[in-house]
Amino acid sequence: MTDKYRASDPMSDLISDDYRMLQVISRFGMAFGFGDATIQKVCEECGVDVPTFLAVVNFVRGGQHVKVSELIDDVDVAALMQYLKRSHSYFVDFRLPAIKRKLLEAMTVSNNQIAVLILKFYDEYAAEISRHMDYENHHVHPYVEQLLQGKLPTSEHGFHALCHRHQDNHGSIERSASELKNIIIKYYPAESNIQLLNEVLMDIYMMEEDMFSHCRLEDQLFAESVHRLEDEVRLKATDSNEEDAIPVTAQKADGADGLSEREKEVIVEVVKGYSNKEIAENMFISVNTVMTHRRNITKKLNIHSPAGLTIYAIVNGLVRLEDIKL
Repeated sequence: MTDKYRASDPMSDLISDDYRMLQVISRFGMAFGFGDATIQKVCEECGVDVPTFLAVVNFVRGGQHVKVSELIDDVDVAALMQYLKRSHSYFVDFRLPAIKRKLLEAMTVSNNQIAVLILKFYDEYAAEISRHMDYENHHVHPYVEQLLQGKLPTSEHGFHALCHRHQDNHGSIERSASELKNIIIKYYPAESNIQLLNEVLMDIYMMEEDMFSHCRLEDQLFAESVHRLEDEVRLKATDSNEEDAIPVTAQKADGADGLSEREKEVIVEVVKGYSNKEIAENMFISVNTVMTHRRNITKKLNIHSPAGLTIYAIVNGLVRLEDIKL
């Protein structure tokens, strides 16, 4: 893959370099006729999040060689989900019916059982895609929408379980597409309109490629973005719940520095050389809560290093010098 596209690149370069960008641009709800305008300018005029647009463009163009870690940091989950919803509408409401119409026109053979069976198999394939996308629209996306509102949805396994199911569906769709192509290639009726049927077959190949790219984007870029969002929401919820569970007397500020007794205990643990995980185990709290206490301590004391905390602890009588491993 060449260098990734940047916001300053002309939007027209995308289409000139890769025809698949036509689909990406359309699914972001952007119209053509943008002249020599840059990606930045076109996205801003259309109300499209620039980093998310670039992440999708570079992901699709990069194929198997792209590194999600290089694209994900600036992705806006809401903007990416809106793109996926438009993709679903494209497949279900436009692409699948258009191929079905061509297939019907090509197989104008009366009383041919093979033609009937091929059409039946295509209908099953289309229904499988529709069910999969319906599941995402009604289960995956509502879950993510609650996360975007700062709420942790009630679910036994969270997004991981939802993600696992739709990844299984992706594999099933790929197998069905492969089988559909093989059936048409090997068994389509000789009396059919050969040129039109070949065109249908090309459409199925292109749709398969498009679906594969779409599924990869969901399984990798979207899934990782949502996992990060879920972790952030869970962290906030856990911190809030556990701080609420701490007795009020333990949360009161004590002394000029405003540290609670709990925060002083954390300082002592840090000074003794324990890791966040070990501190959590020693104090019977979660690692997330330990991290929250440490952030609060840093903010209150403006001390950012264990060495600085060690000096603070000794001076303020939290630990004795002989208790510290120097």
